[in-house]
This record gives sequence, structure tokens and C-alpha cells, in this order.
Amino acid sequence: MLTVVPLPFSGEAGRGTARRAMVCAPAVGLITGGAAALVLVGGDLAGLSPLPRAVLAVAATAAITRALHLDGLADLADGLGSGRPADEALAVMKRSDIGPFGVVTLVLTLLVQATCLASAPHAATAALVAGVTGRLALPWACGPGVPSARPGGLGALVAGTVPPRAAAAATAVVLVAAVAAYAADGPGGVARALAAVAAGVGAALLLLRHAVRRLGGVTGDVLGALVETAATAALIVLAARP
Repeated sequence: MLTVVPLPFSGEAGRGTARRAMVCAPAVGLITGGAAALVLVGGDLAGLSPLPRAVLAVAATAAITRALHLDGLADLADGLGSGRPADEALAVMKRSDIGPFGVVTLVLTLLVQATCLASAPHAATAALVAGVTGRLALPWACGPGVPSARPGGLGALVAGTVPPRAAAAATAVVLVAAVAAYAADGPGGVARALAAVAAGVGAALLLLRHAVRRLGGVTGDVLGALVETAATAALIVLAARP
């Protein structure tokens, strides 16, 4: 559901399955972030400079997700940027075309991601942490009190399915993994890793709050936008100078 990697499944895809998928979503970041990390390492071995390596790594994450989350980010930007009432903004988001708000948002987001990866210490590790942090936004966005903006679609399937304790448990696992990834850098590296996860989830929750207020709830596009927002915020922190 979150990548092009097929996962065999038998049974009915109901809300129980959706809950488990959202709780486990951060693990999918190991696939997307891992693809970027492999490209970064391979580009380094091939003698590419940091920026081309980073651009190719960002392209790899888009390819392995069929640009699903980027599409959601662009649609949400168009819907919110339209300034229209919720039902009309949702109609804008459902269109197949992309408007100026979506184009600008995509271009700026991809530029930030690529330049941050190019300048981040341990770029491959940063790609993994950002990938996992991006998907950590999903269990928090599917908690109680977050309704669906539409009666159907992905938002209706996953909205309100994840208990707070499950989201908290997923967050604890991600924090421990991020600390372990940067433990070799000492206290400064650990603090940076913790700050990256916190910044990613915090930025996603702020966007979620705004989207729910404007649209009345979540949609698949909103969830995709949260993934890209959280991953980008985490990369910004990881690229900051010590």
C-alpha cells in the first residue's frame, strides 16, 4: 500500500488490517530510506559528487513509492491554497491535474530534500532516519479524534483506527533506532537524531491540525503530505551544522 513492493495478503482489508498497517508504517521507511541509502553509497563508490548523489537518492524514493506521497502533497497544497470551503477544496484535491500551489510545493520540497541529503553528515543514515520518521506521522494521524474528510477512500478506512498507546509504542521504537543509528557520533549525534524525529512528527502534526480544520478530516492525500512533510523536516535537522 505504501510502496511498489508487493506484500502477499489473504483476507478482507478492513479497518483492523488498516490499523495494523498504520502502526507498522514506520518500518516501511526502511524500504524507502534504504533505497535512497543504497543510491547514496553507490553514487559515492562511483565518484559522484554529493548533490547528484542526493538528487538520485530522492528520485529513488519517489520511484519506489510511485510518487504516491508527493502526489498527495501536491494535491493538498492545491486544495488548501485554493482558499475555498472544505467541499470545494476536496474537489480540487481529487482532480487529476496539478495547479500552481502543487507545483511550487513539490519543487521546493524536492529541492530541500536533495540539498539536505547532499550536506548531511552520514547521508545514508540520514536517509534511513528521515524515511522512517516520515511514516511515523501515519499512526499519529490515524488516532482517535481525527475524522475522515470523506465517507470513502483511504481516509475513511484508516481514520481513528490507531490507539494512542500504539502510536506511542511505534514512536518509542523509532526513537531508540534513531539513537542507535547516531550513537557513534556521541551525545551531539544522539541529540540530533532525537531532534530530527521530534521535528518531523511535530511538523506533520501541525499540518494535520491545519488540514483537519480546513477540510474536516483526513484523506489519502493528507496522509501522503504528512509523510513528505515529516521526512523533510527530519532531513533539515539532520543537515544542520553541529
